[in-house]
Amino acid sequence: QVQLVESGGGLVQPGGSLRLSCAASGSGNIFNINTMGWYRQAPGKQREWVGSIDSGGITNYADSVKGRFTISRDNAKTTLYLQMNSLEIGDTAVYYCRGLLPYNFWGQGTQVTVSS
Repeated sequence: QVQLVESGGGLVQPGGSLRLSCAASGSGNIFNINTMGWYRQAPGKQREWVGSIDSGGITNYADSVKGRFTISRDNAKTTLYLQMNSLEIGDTAVYYCRGLLPYNFWGQGTQVTVSS
């Protein structure tokens, strides 16, 4: 079983940057072979996929964040990252990391608020 803990959220002005981290514990082997993803849920909206990275480091992103967000992973540290640049008010949400394939598991989320 894998536990995920996100950190790095906070309040940032439009145009600013934040880096989220997602530390995995419990089974490094599962983290290292798993495709991992970031999701977000804004107030009153459904949770949506932000992007993902497979075990080989190949990434995919939602159109809404492409060119602004970057996902990376450090398998030695069993940690997933989300670098967010040029943040917009519409990026305000709770951000979750998730193990996608082959094992499905979620973190508890971290709040990101973009406001002037």
